Amino acid sequence: MTLEILTADSLSALRHGFFTRKGGASSGIFQGLNCGTGSSDQTEIVAINRGRVAEAMEVAATHLVGVHQVHSPDVVTADTPLDPKPKADAVVTATPGLALSVLTADCMPVLFADSTAQVIGAAHAGWKGAQAGVLEATVEAMVALGADRAHIRAVIGPSISQRAYEVGPEFFESFVDSDPETARFFAGGTGDRMHFDLPGYGLARLRAAGIEEAEWTRHCTYSDPERFYSYRRSVHDRDPDYGRLIAAITL
Repeated sequence: MTLEILTADSLSALRHGFFTRKGGASSGIFQGLNCGTGSSDQTEIVAINRGRVAEAMEVAATHLVGVHQVHSPDVVTADTPLDPKPKADAVVTATPGLALSVLTADCMPVLFADSTAQVIGAAHAGWKGAQAGVLEATVEAMVALGADRAHIRAVIGPSISQRAYEVGPEFFESFVDSDPETARFFAGGTGDRMHFDLPGYGLARLRAAGIEEAEWTRHCTYSDPERFYSYRRSVHDRDPDYGRLIAAITL
C-alpha cells in the first residue's frame, strides 16, 4: 500500500509531511506505518516503516532524526544524526540532509520552517509540553540558528480534537489556576467533565510567540482509526499498546 503523506501549503517550499498509518508493514493493533521504537511492535518491522519514511523524505535512514520524547519544553539543536537520542521534545537544524521527526498518537506534531533562512524545527507537544513552553522554546532555538520569527511558518498536524478530548475538573483547574485566559479552550461536557481544545491552545501559544502563520490540518487522531493511531482510543478499546504516527521535515 502506498504511503499517505499530509502536507501544508505554507511549508510547500520544503519537503515535509504528516504520515498517516497507511502504507506500513506492521500488523495487528499496530496495523500500518507504526514508527514508534518505544512500542511493543517488532523492532525489525518498525525499522522497515521508518525506512519507508526516510525514503519518502529522500534521506538515509540514519538521517531521520528524532529525540527521546518526555513531555518536556526541551529542544535539541542537531547538525548530525542524534545517537543516542537525547531526552527532549523538539529538534531544530540548519543542516541540509537531516529529516527532523517527532512521534505522536493524539499529541500535537508541529513542523516549523523559515525557508528563507533555511532553518527548520519539529516539536512534540501534548498538553504538558505545550503548557511548559515547548513551542516557544522551538521558535527561540530556530531564531538562535538565524531564523526570523516573522518568517517562521508552523503547522500542527493530526491531533486529538476538542470533541474527543474529555478531561476532569482537576485538569481544567490546573490550566485556569496558572492562566485564567485558558478557560476559553474548554467546553462543557457531561457532569463535571469538560472538553479541551489542544490544537486551539497550541495555535494560541504559537501566535503569542510571534508566529503569525500558524495552522492546524484539522485531522482528529481519535476519530479516524483507519488513518491515525490514538493513545486515548487504545485506552478506551482496552488495547495493550498503540502505534505512533510520524511527522518529518527536511531542508
